[in-house]
Amino acid sequence: MTTYETKIATLLNVRPGQVAATVELLDAGNTIPFIARYRKEATGSLDEEQLRSVQTEIERLRTLDERRAAILTSIEEQGKLTDDLRQQIEAAENITTLEDLYLPYKPKRRTRASVAREQGLQGLADLILQQPREGASPEEAAEAYLNESIATVEMALSGARDIVAETISDHAGVRQMTREKALHFGLVQSAKIEDAEDPRAVYELYYDFEALVERLRPHQILALDRGETEKVLRIRVEVAERDWQIAVMANFRGDTRSPYYTHFQQAMEDSAERLLLPAIERDVRRYLTEMAGLHAINIFATNLRALLLQPPLAGHTVLGLDPGFRTGCKVAVVDPTGKLLDTTTIYPHEPQKHLAESLETLKKLVQKYHVTLITIGNGTASRETEALAARLIDETPGVRYLIVSEAGASVYSASPLARAEMPNLDVSLRGAVSIARRAQDPLAELVKIEPKAIGVGMYQHDVDQTALGQSLQGVVEDVVNRVGVDVNTASPALLTHVAGIGPKLAEKIVAHRDENGPFRNRAELRKVPGLGPKAFEQSAGFLRINGGENPLDASAIHPESYGAAQNVLTLAEITGETGTEERRARLDKLVKGQDLAALAEAVGCGVPTLKDILEQLVRPGRDPRADTPAPILRTDVLKMEDLVVGMKLKGTVRNVVDFGAFVDIGVKQDGLLHRTQIPTGTRLQAGQIIEVEILKVENERGRIGLGWAAG
Repeated sequence: MTTYETKIATLLNVRPGQVAATVELLDAGNTIPFIARYRKEATGSLDEEQLRSVQTEIERLRTLDERRAAILTSIEEQGKLTDDLRQQIEAAENITTLEDLYLPYKPKRRTRASVAREQGLQGLADLILQQPREGASPEEAAEAYLNESIATVEMALSGARDIVAETISDHAGVRQMTREKALHFGLVQSAKIEDAEDPRAVYELYYDFEALVERLRPHQILALDRGETEKVLRIRVEVAERDWQIAVMANFRGDTRSPYYTHFQQAMEDSAERLLLPAIERDVRRYLTEMAGLHAINIFATNLRALLLQPPLAGHTVLGLDPGFRTGCKVAVVDPTGKLLDTTTIYPHEPQKHLAESLETLKKLVQKYHVTLITIGNGTASRETEALAARLIDETPGVRYLIVSEAGASVYSASPLARAEMPNLDVSLRGAVSIARRAQDPLAELVKIEPKAIGVGMYQHDVDQTALGQSLQGVVEDVVNRVGVDVNTASPALLTHVAGIGPKLAEKIVAHRDENGPFRNRAELRKVPGLGPKAFEQSAGFLRINGGENPLDASAIHPESYGAAQNVLTLAEITGETGTEERRARLDKLVKGQDLAALAEAVGCGVPTLKDILEQLVRPGRDPRADTPAPILRTDVLKMEDLVVGMKLKGTVRNVVDFGAFVDIGVKQDGLLHRTQIPTGTRLQAGQIIEVEILKVENERGRIGLGWAAG
């Protein structure tokens, strides 16, 4: 067992053996979804989140060791590597500590201290640091260092103090202690820059703001950062004098009885003002931004996961409306499979105001294609288009409407993927198609859009874009594989996210399907060019073949476990004609009173795999999204003016942030359910249906305050 695995196990509160198995599987090229689903025996059933944490930590530790080796080599080449320093470097557990230890030996640009060293003043600086009580005075000692470049005693002492100042600032112990003090007791202060423009008073809360570093909330940090970037705010981190002085004195002796003490004190104060505190401020700001960024990324990932897991509204012919004023409302009709049936553009709003004509056009489309659901994008002119839809529903009974997020629709419309899917359709109409399909299968449609463009996060443009992208791609991958993909109907965009597939292989699967017809069994996937044994192993369990030659191909049971599954079916006396309830009864009878470990050994698999097999044999290929409440479908329009304090409504959670949740209650503007209104222990997620109470309505500002409905 390596120290890596022990450290990670302690951090994640799992067993070292679980970590070791996970690392081995990852190093062998296995994907996270595959390991999570089909290697439970090896990992002790670690879930996707735990596996990704292991992956992140092993990468961090390996990178740390690479940097550690490089630092040791650099210092050794300088001839300055002592046994004590080596021990400190080898014991360092994070990159910050490593860099602190390396700082005195790190090649630097020319500084005041390096110039002084070149002038031969290191010996005088050593005397200031040692602070002897006896012997020559500082002035007398300085005379020995006078030369052509150092004409006076004060020049010599000044240069020596520069060396001392840098020595203090570069000392690892001083930096670590000062940084620790700053992270706990430092004050973050912000003020509005004089003459800075903030017309909407976005940053008004921070015009004169002060808070302890450790009490800052992530959304406050990100708001401060953005205000600084937009040159509205000036921000500084204040470290108390006693805090940095304690750090210095803990690592450097200050002797008030030494004639050198005055020079030491001057150097210490210069070090703090010019070198140490600016560096600590940068460190604190960087730490806060990173922590807040990670928090924001986690919020985005959580919201995205919930959004992708929203249940599909199957069986509807959908009319999608992409609202607009001057350019009109784009209209698209799709059948229950998502196939495009018709498109047009109507102009019901300003400036054209062809309301009656637009209504008639929509009515004809509804009647011609038997539309049962209207989806409306929530962007510009959404409110007015919603009113139009309500009038249409009054005249065409049986039709309902749904407001959907149109985030990313314009990005998708102009993408190469959209052009490939709808080459003959104008770019302006493709967004309406996407809006229509989002109700039918949110996952299948949203995977076509860059996750960052979906917009269910907080300050997503201000965080580390690489880290954000990786996190969101991981969420998409996890959800797609959790749900499973029908290989005979899936788009290349959806197949791309299946474990072991990727964009190129996804295109080859679709091309093979188009050329040879639907796949009849999973084994036929091996005939796809480029889909080798490893790709088949990783992907097969997540690719479904409904109505194929083998019923197990429609399930999440991996082909490697078909033998075990067939053994279970035989023992339970289940055939293809056995109904669902009878299946359940016979499987329950098989398991009841029997040791699962013994049964697993008998059928030829591990206990976790047996449990998964039993679940799948009852309901093969069951969609986990079926457990989620369906979206609220509406027939009438609610305006802000209709809202009354105390009114209770059902709404859909649109976005969850630090300070609460934004809830769609059927008006144009989402209401804010502040975190103080959410019951303790309640965790909301995007797409969740909840009952809320109207607490406050501000028509002028377009704000709605919500409370948690009793009961």
